[in-house]
Amino acid sequence: MRRVIGVLAALVLLGGVAYAVLRPEGGPKLTEVRILIGSEKAEFFNDPAVAEEFRAKGFDVRSQTIGSWSMASTNLDGYGMVFPASRGPAEEVAQKRGISTEPVRPFYSPLVMIANERTAQVLLENQLATRKDGRVWTLDMRGYLNAVKADRRWTDLKGVDGSPELRGDLIATSTDPATSSSGALYLAAAAYLENGDRVVADSAGQQKVGPLLNKLTAKQGDQKTSSDGPFKDFLSGVGRPLVLVYESQVAAMAIQGTTVKDLVVLYPDTTVSSDHTALGLTSDGWKIAELLRDDPKLTALAATHGFRPQARPEAFVNAFKEQGTAQFAKSLTEAGIVQAQPPTVQVLNELVTAAKAKS
Repeated sequence: MRRVIGVLAALVLLGGVAYAVLRPEGGPKLTEVRILIGSEKAEFFNDPAVAEEFRAKGFDVRSQTIGSWSMASTNLDGYGMVFPASRGPAEEVAQKRGISTEPVRPFYSPLVMIANERTAQVLLENQLATRKDGRVWTLDMRGYLNAVKADRRWTDLKGVDGSPELRGDLIATSTDPATSSSGALYLAAAAYLENGDRVVADSAGQQKVGPLLNKLTAKQGDQKTSSDGPFKDFLSGVGRPLVLVYESQVAAMAIQGTTVKDLVVLYPDTTVSSDHTALGLTSDGWKIAELLRDDPKLTALAATHGFRPQARPEAFVNAFKEQGTAQFAKSLTEAGIVQAQPPTVQVLNELVTAAKAKS
């Protein structure tokens, strides 16, 4: 009997399984669940208030970050849930593991471009951006893509004199679409516009949009594997003047009162839906996914981290409190943002391959 107890204790200490039963001294029994998340959600899961709410529900959630599109090629043994930044990677994992249950979409965050005030004004002066009601900025995606296709440089634009940072190709920084959802969705939005406002669904469409996607990628050179990298580079004052990030990354700073001075958020006027999608790999993983969608405290906390809860869209606006939503769109529909559907996982993978092909 002693030997059996010793073996069981050793297994709990070693871990390496989908979950382990823990009992903090004097506390309730907790079930440990390891999850794999996109880096854009790291601060949310590292929030002590989030951990406390999970513990109140009986779970000790341990998160690890990775590029969303890398999840399907990762060894997922021992994980209870994957939580990429879009539906595509979750579907790819589901296909590979034979999971037919519909994934959970607790919240979403649109892709935005960030720039400094000077860069935004130059874009505005050249009809590449607009500003509604003196607040919300939008980027003319078709105009921007046409500028990329024409190999325009920042110095080709009016009003760049005295702005030494506006040099080189007029191109935004995005993440590696082979590993990151934000980079893949960026290509999907560009492909939608280049395909005549239609989702790319066949080889003819792929051939039509391929040259533009390749140029959007090749002109950047080396790309970061997750959205956290370009965002931190921008905050540090390095990198290109126009950077693609998730709205949540900027909104979280604004809500916490740490907005970077001179930072401007520009909503692409055409984008692709970016639902953060949770896929359970175990029964406990599914419970975590459902808590993220349904638990009032967790949805409110998600909003304070800049996400837009699917079940409680008003929570995003409420999270700003006295700061006000400022340049953030209260409603994407009211702001005139077109949200196109992404192509199928297979087509999107083929678009990424075309984008990264060496000429």
